Amino acid sequence: MQIIPIHIEKEIESSDDISKLIINSADLNDGDIIVIAQKIISKQEGRIIDLSSVTPSLLAEGISSQYDKDPRIIELILSESKRIVRMKNQIIIVQTNHGFICANAGVDESNVKNGYAILLPVDSDMSAKIIREKIKSNTDKNVAIIISDTFGRPFRMGQTNCAIGISGLSPLLDYAGTLDSFGKILRVTEIAVADELSAAAELVMGKALKCPVTIIRGYSFNFKENGISELIRPETEDLFK
Repeated sequence: MQIIPIHIEKEIESSDDISKLIINSADLNDGDIIVIAQKIISKQEGRIIDLSSVTPSLLAEGISSQYDKDPRIIELILSESKRIVRMKNQIIIVQTNHGFICANAGVDESNVKNGYAILLPVDSDMSAKIIREKIKSNTDKNVAIIISDTFGRPFRMGQTNCAIGISGLSPLLDYAGTLDSFGKILRVTEIAVADELSAAAELVMGKALKCPVTIIRGYSFNFKENGISELIRPETEDLFK
């Protein structure tokens, strides 16, 4: 399996076509998996917010007084969240409107000019599907798309890239019903392949290498039009709620 970096030097703007940038920057093969950093998707889709346009609510002001955060950022976090999961040690963990459990609802001030913040795409599955279909239309190459972002993990130090949008492959590899090496039936094993591929891509992407896209080549998978919701554990199975 190969992980091939695609360097894009320009700052992404809403007028850019990410599919064309990828096509012009790499030779694609059928069966390639293209992992794209969330930030360039958000920038292209206009999910950059001028903080001077944000008016904090009383709730945001109250949280800001307890946490060392700009109340305008708090307001954006609240607007992007279904619920607050936990607030402690200057960290705000929420469930986003998409259903992800993450810090600050993905609201980020890095890699964007001062006075602005960037939000997650509204529908990363649709973003991935549009790029995949454009690549297919313009190159006749059948590829899969993963949109990734960096998340923390419960009970583990450090962060890793996770999938937040997919098109063209199933996010899970289900081993249930197959046999292990001792002939025992596996009953519950599911591998989050979309997350594992995202994490592998991050090893090449880095954070300041101007490599927001990678090609993963040589990983065998079946083309399917599944959604990222398959990776979100139902609340009924949440043992820590």
